[in-house]
Amino acid sequence: MTTGAAPALLGVDRSLGGRRWIDRGGDARLGLALAQRLGLPDLVGRLMAGRGVTLETADDFLSPTLRRAMPDPSSFLDMDKAAEALADCVARGATIGLFGDYDVDGATSTALLYRFFAALGPAPLIHIPDRMTEGYGPNAPALLALKERGAEVVVTVDCGATAHEPLRAAAEAGVKVIVCDHHVGEPALPPALAVVNPNRFDETTEHRTLAAVGVAFLLAVAVNRTLRQRGFFKETGRAEPDLLGLLDIVALGTVADVVPLTGLNRALVTQGLAVLRQRRTLGLRALADSAGLDEAPEAYHLGFVFGPRVNAGGRVGEAALGARLLTTEDPLEAQTIARQLHHYNEERRAIEALVQEEAIAKIESAPPAKDQPLILVAGEGWHPGVIGIVASRLKERYHRPACVVALENGVGKGSGRSVPGVALGDAVIAARQAGLLVAGGGHAMAAGFTVPQDKLADLEAFLAQRITDDLAGAPLVPHLAIDASLDCQGATPDLLTQVARLGPFGQGNSEPRFVVTPARCVKADLVGGAHVRLILTGPQGGRLKAIAFRAAETPLGDALLNHRGAFFHIAGHLRRDTWQGQDGVQMIVEDAAIMI
Repeated sequence: MTTGAAPALLGVDRSLGGRRWIDRGGDARLGLALAQRLGLPDLVGRLMAGRGVTLETADDFLSPTLRRAMPDPSSFLDMDKAAEALADCVARGATIGLFGDYDVDGATSTALLYRFFAALGPAPLIHIPDRMTEGYGPNAPALLALKERGAEVVVTVDCGATAHEPLRAAAEAGVKVIVCDHHVGEPALPPALAVVNPNRFDETTEHRTLAAVGVAFLLAVAVNRTLRQRGFFKETGRAEPDLLGLLDIVALGTVADVVPLTGLNRALVTQGLAVLRQRRTLGLRALADSAGLDEAPEAYHLGFVFGPRVNAGGRVGEAALGARLLTTEDPLEAQTIARQLHHYNEERRAIEALVQEEAIAKIESAPPAKDQPLILVAGEGWHPGVIGIVASRLKERYHRPACVVALENGVGKGSGRSVPGVALGDAVIAARQAGLLVAGGGHAMAAGFTVPQDKLADLEAFLAQRITDDLAGAPLVPHLAIDASLDCQGATPDLLTQVARLGPFGQGNSEPRFVVTPARCVKADLVGGAHVRLILTGPQGGRLKAIAFRAAETPLGDALLNHRGAFFHIAGHLRRDTWQGQDGVQMIVEDAAIMI
């Protein structure tokens, strides 16, 4: 998504998917210099240049290490205060409470701190709120219950940044709270012993894109350092916790929360994937086995295999299952929970499909104006656990920010997903400050909120105007950024091997997108009811397998199925095809344009 009119690549001003194609850009001379210095193919050098890699940063990009990327935890506001308080608890053998969110970032943050503190003393107490009965974020009764169970200090993870009222009520009841979060804060801090959050209003750190689990990891590092400085490990004879061994959990939360995989996040995920491949964490091992994963996991698997399953407990099942899976040391329990999460994920898919179908029907019955910068749709009986996923699907379909609201008893629970260039979390916070929401917050690309049903129209108007103002009146133009073009013969396993060196791929370091051109469909058919399977060829020969997921009954799918010998520009990602032991390449088709 971009504002204004970007130059159209290959003359594709409006593709079959309704997007303008643009060149991702990058200095061609820099790309050549990178390739020559690093001994890489020219194409890979161009890909690096297009991602902002320079001759000075190339080594860190290709071989990211925590040694070079890690900041001093003390550079974060309140970090030392939080570390001292938690180190005091460890030294006294006091119990710590953890209040985590019900999504993957919350589950991994909770599990990381649980495993860290359990290695130092009493195992922490955990509370994961139920999405349906408690909603998002800290609530005073649960915080007080943790205190009554013996927690001297409670750490909120992946939540708490704007929980003023619950934390005030908890403080008045004698609950000591440390906030460990990454969501956008406000000028006034919630009442707590410490608020560790790179997105505090008054924070100056450059590491604002950390997931909550990344912040939790830095908190663990700070506590460990404080204990070492106090001589705790020498005096007690305890070994220091294996912080690097927790990086598989950090990698999962970081990728699944869709934060940019650049800088420190890139180093955390790269090192975390190395730990994950050792299959050391029982819960992750069981999750891989239940999903039938028989290859070395990459960032893609964290986002689309592991993440949805851990999320499923909080969406449609038992909220605490994800954290339990990642903290258990019982192989049988790990296998049992992994199977439960697999089942819940299948249930989630069915519920999601139904809500998505109903949401699209509502939108199509009164299509939004072309200049409407936001989709907001609400429905009675929709499951709150899937509205975030449906919002993401609607964002992709309509190429603009989307909010989906589940209504019940006059109150709506909403979730929104944004596009680059629109800070949805800021807009939702502004709506709450304007009195339109009961609660709400988030970050640039995602937000959650609770809204009275009778204020839905006002909320939609407020958000639309806020987004329009932020864009200074410029229209949002859907685009597809292309990295390079190939013919069918150029899509080889050797190319994929070289391109893989640029991983891990994700938000902020997107998987390279290629356009195969010219390409003709030798074969096209429907598979799985909704996917279009293809065999492509070009004028110079070569054959390339391809598939366009969920393309049935769309302009893209219809054109590919009824190609009549036409030549296309086909855009998408290249993936290794290991079906039945072969080493080939398959294209995941995202878009196409008929050549004129």
